[in-house]
Amino acid sequence: MDPKEIEARAAKFRERYKRLRTEISKAIVGHDEVVAGVLTGIFTGGNCLLEGVPGLGKTHLIRTLSQVLELDFARIQFTPDLMPADIVGTTIVVDTETGGREFQFRKGPIFAQMVLADEVNRATPKTQSAMLEAMQEHRVTAGGTTYDLPQPFCVLATQNPIEQEGTYPLPEAQLDRFMFKLLVEYSSRSELAEIVDRTTGKIVPSPEKVMDGPEVLEWRKLVRDLVVAAHVKDYAVRLTLATHPEGEFAASMTNQYVQFGASPRAAQALIMAGKFQALLDGRWNVSFGDIRRVAKPALRHRILLNFEGEADGIKSDEIVDNILDEVPTTIKGETLQRA
Repeated sequence: MDPKEIEARAAKFRERYKRLRTEISKAIVGHDEVVAGVLTGIFTGGNCLLEGVPGLGKTHLIRTLSQVLELDFARIQFTPDLMPADIVGTTIVVDTETGGREFQFRKGPIFAQMVLADEVNRATPKTQSAMLEAMQEHRVTAGGTTYDLPQPFCVLATQNPIEQEGTYPLPEAQLDRFMFKLLVEYSSRSELAEIVDRTTGKIVPSPEKVMDGPEVLEWRKLVRDLVVAAHVKDYAVRLTLATHPEGEFAASMTNQYVQFGASPRAAQALIMAGKFQALLDGRWNVSFGDIRRVAKPALRHRILLNFEGEADGIKSDEIVDNILDEVPTTIKGETLQRA
């Protein structure tokens, strides 16, 4: 591709992204990092998990995104009695025009472009596992038949803190399929005042459509076109390996507090999110800073603490901070082949 054409496409994306953020801000006050994280997942093809206590606007944010992106939207409210068939769909017997009967598959709410899995940790692990194939392979299997999901496809899930009553921890296999885990905090004094003004006044702001599904797919291809130098890619790999206790690159807190570290999906998330950060900054190559910027949301949910870590009240973000402090960007004396 011609460099001038690349620059033109990148400039157009940044313009469209800026407008997207403007429309979202009409409905969402604050939470800039959360909004940026969710958009990173959407434009890189990843799923996102939003954690926070009820009432902080997690569901409202995702609904707003479905409006400004004009994607086919479905909400699944996870409850203890929800069954896998309620998500994927089920095969039923229907009457035919000729008077006979036949089996017909009725698609569940997972067959949407943007799926909100609301309070996902309220359901049992059996039901949670129904999302695994869809999140990773963008397809589902029912009754021995495999069905492709519409594109672009992404799962945006919300969960309550696991300490709350009536919640089940998400299986590690499902957590690993989320590109990012984003923490939704309480609004500040000024933000809360703005929320009250917008929701109790005469005029209720309404975000307008900015993009559609085909355009999202186009920008996903652009993100993948960005270049990652061998030494930057190696840094992302070493950050991932630094979460493995007793490994070659393990950080000090990893060896003390971690039972299991991140999978290769973590390195993939670091690279893809790093590419997106570079694109937003107007660069065509990924820097060390891009990787460091996305390290916490990409790694925090992929670190499983051991008994000592749980007993000492260690947070996974503390482990990531320690890793970022101890893992050098480059290793002196090493020469890496270009990717």
